[in-house]
Amino acid sequence: MSDMMSTADAPRSPGRPRSIRADEAIIEATLDLLAEGSTIEALSIEAIAARAGVGKATIYRRWAGKDALLLDALRRLKGIMAQPTGTSVRDDLVLLVGAVGTNVDPRAAKIMPCLVPAVNRTPDQYQLYQNIIEPRRQLMREVLRRGIDEGVLRADIDVEVTMALLTGPMLIQRVLQWNPDLDDKDLPERVVDAVLEGIRAR
Repeated sequence: MSDMMSTADAPRSPGRPRSIRADEAIIEATLDLLAEGSTIEALSIEAIAARAGVGKATIYRRWAGKDALLLDALRRLKGIMAQPTGTSVRDDLVLLVGAVGTNVDPRAAKIMPCLVPAVNRTPDQYQLYQNIIEPRRQLMREVLRRGIDEGVLRADIDVEVTMALLTGPMLIQRVLQWNPDLDDKDLPERVVDAVLEGIRAR
């Protein structure tokens, strides 16, 4: 995906500083259009520019293309990643598992379920999804590997499968509301403790 690098990662050239207000308006317009039902395929730079009250050139000065803009917008939707403290493998896992399927923006309830089927339609949309979740997945991967190094977890565990075991229940519950009898408040702890029973060093 040639235009996946966001402006946050791109080197800045000297000149007039860009308007933070315009940046905010463009991101907000993108999220509003997605929340109102626009698909990723149908979403256009023209529509975003019109909603934000800016010209297309203003957007292209900040983002290489629609995919890079979508990446920044969806990162905003997800919010700041939870940061493990490093004091307890269990507590760090509870923190990270509790963040799965949680979004700081109420528009996420409308946007994220629509994003899920879209990720398999094209390689670009699949890559967009992976670019959003991989940093969060890496945090959990690091906690599990730390647990192995510290002798807290079995040395032979499959880290990738373990991450799927930890995140799957949270996603199915928070995205699909799979079981109304499960309490969302204590579910992260229950999931982590259940998985730890199988992977804890003896």
